[in-house]
Amino acid sequence: MLWMALHFRHLPLEVFARGTPEITPLAVAASSSRIAVIVATNRQSAERGVRCGMAVSAAWGLASDLRVVARNEAAERAVLRRVAAWALQFTSVSSVAEPMDVLLDVGGSLKLFGGLENLSERIRNGLADLGYEASIACAPTPLAAQLFACAGLDIRIRHPDTLRHELGKLPLSLLGCAPETAAMLDRFGIHTIGECFRLPRAGLTRRLGKRFLDNLDRALGRLPDPRPPFVPPPTFNAALPLPAPVEQSAALLFAGRRLLAELCGFMTAAGSSVQRLSLALSHEDHTDTRVTVSLVAATRDLDHLTTVLRERLARLELPRPAIAIALAAEQFFPFAARSLSFLPDVYDRAETAARLIEQLRAHLGDRVVCGLTALADHRPECAWQACEPGKGIVPAIPAASFSRPLWLFAAPRRLKEAASSPCWEGPLSLLAGPERIETGWWDGNHVARDYFVARNPAQSLLWIYREHDAEGKWYLHGVFG
Repeated sequence: MLWMALHFRHLPLEVFARGTPEITPLAVAASSSRIAVIVATNRQSAERGVRCGMAVSAAWGLASDLRVVARNEAAERAVLRRVAAWALQFTSVSSVAEPMDVLLDVGGSLKLFGGLENLSERIRNGLADLGYEASIACAPTPLAAQLFACAGLDIRIRHPDTLRHELGKLPLSLLGCAPETAAMLDRFGIHTIGECFRLPRAGLTRRLGKRFLDNLDRALGRLPDPRPPFVPPPTFNAALPLPAPVEQSAALLFAGRRLLAELCGFMTAAGSSVQRLSLALSHEDHTDTRVTVSLVAATRDLDHLTTVLRERLARLELPRPAIAIALAAEQFFPFAARSLSFLPDVYDRAETAARLIEQLRAHLGDRVVCGLTALADHRPECAWQACEPGKGIVPAIPAASFSRPLWLFAAPRRLKEAASSPCWEGPLSLLAGPERIETGWWDGNHVARDYFVARNPAQSLLWIYREHDAEGKWYLHGVFG
């Protein structure tokens, strides 16, 4: 077996900071002995001299514009679970090791991803897209990998003999010994794991207890160290607090893309795709703003989902500045795998059309973009109706059928007449016709018309008709392209 450990040493900060680019000093504080103490800082605050362990009051003395947020351990645990679900696209087994680690059994994934180095690089880049920085280490046992990652060592160990040698270099503090145990070892002059290996086991067991030796044996692989596998939830829900209120909806795309990257990793691991997303924007002293993104076809393409979200946010007006963003997807569909072709095929054209419709709907609105379906009615204004794009029925039209324009007016327009001839920007010349349409007597909308194709002096082709009654008035009904 080969275990990979992901250690998120900046997790208390990344819970808040990954929602926006680093532009202002930010620090995370936690209460210690009734005093708020800084536990994490970003680069901007560190450049001002703010350090971990410093009182919040002292930090504000160094940076008056420093934004301090309270540590949210519940959000940190939720992040670890979401990362474990996202990482299942690279392995069949992931495990959460609180407070800051995720473990992956990658022994069976190396050939699929082109070796350990390529796999590590893909995971590192994927975590960066999510907004996380992790120390990554690999070892034959989960505890050893976790210890190396906690030490910040980018190490890859696959042979048990090398494992004992490299473990011996690590400080004892990584084992999380009890204070009395750490004090006793310090009095003995024992500071590394390797120095413990050289001590008599019987004496160590008698003085430090069997648990201490068991941890060493688990790290070396002498004792089993089963880790509970993480089981992903059936739905996806992820929230991202923003370090500062966001007033412009377009600025939320940065945080939205990171949530979408989590979702796409989640779907890749599950072999699924999504067709409907729900976005919730939280405000102070105001109800949440909810945005629903409905897609024509299910997908898990990150770039396409980002494009649709960008268009939707561009036309969204926020009632108040947003302080958090949440993404939810409750219904998934099996991902439709297909064989790739060197030449474009029907599937590619259909997919391109679906993506165009989704982008237009995101930019213009769902009700504005629709499809058309034909109805069995000879009256042109009754021969179609709106429908979902791609769901319409287009009847086969015989080659000898009468020409019909694609552009019909919402209501026919009365034409003026000169010397009993119709006029529209000048007198019209009749080119084809008539085509008699007489129907609708059964529904109270009876029509009797003779349709013609006509041309005006500007060479525009028009579709006109004359009422088949005593008055014989002329009307313009459509224009040819």
